[in-house]
Amino acid sequence: MSNESLHYIALFATFANNIYQKTYMNQEGKHLLHLFGYCPKCGAKAFAEDTEKSKRCEACGFTYFMNPSASTVAVIVDERDRLLVVRRSKEPAKGTLDLPGGFCDCYETGEEGVRREVTEETGLSVTESQYLFSLPNMYRYSGLDIPTLDLFFLCKVASTEGAKAMDDAGEVLWLPWQKVKAEDFGLKSISLGVSRLIEKFASAKANGR
Repeated sequence: MSNESLHYIALFATFANNIYQKTYMNQEGKHLLHLFGYCPKCGAKAFAEDTEKSKRCEACGFTYFMNPSASTVAVIVDERDRLLVVRRSKEPAKGTLDLPGGFCDCYETGEEGVRREVTEETGLSVTESQYLFSLPNMYRYSGLDIPTLDLFFLCKVASTEGAKAMDDAGEVLWLPWQKVKAEDFGLKSISLGVSRLIEKFASAKANGR
């Protein structure tokens, strides 16, 4: 195993342990729900911290937990063994590389979500998706750190021709695996996921698959 692979494995272990297993605080060390001052059920300004990931209304007893939001990530490889990547046009991590994907809508499956996101960002149509793995992430949006669970899917598309940057994507690129570098991906979970994909690809190549 290369030093680079060991580096990213160690990085993932540190990231998951420090960020997700030891604390639920945001980047400023505040409670994840610190911006939620009023009870969303009764409107009382008695919404107090209950646990490290929940708040409870002292007026009506309603308890709200900050659970991770489901997000999808598409892994699309063309007939020339190139990975489809996009460049982020918005914060967080604006200007860095990313994989197509995004938050799932209500009443939507992960498979439906990844299909919709790929079409919205690249114009391509997903015909088949296979779940690979998941990684936790912290997504900063409008001043709030939102815990996410990013679901990685290996996707097949009807055609790899005509991909274009749309929605949150500022640019669409097809990168040969030897030019794919995990550190170029700005979101931590995506960077770690890409590192895992690179290792998987290298292993498959070494075994002649």
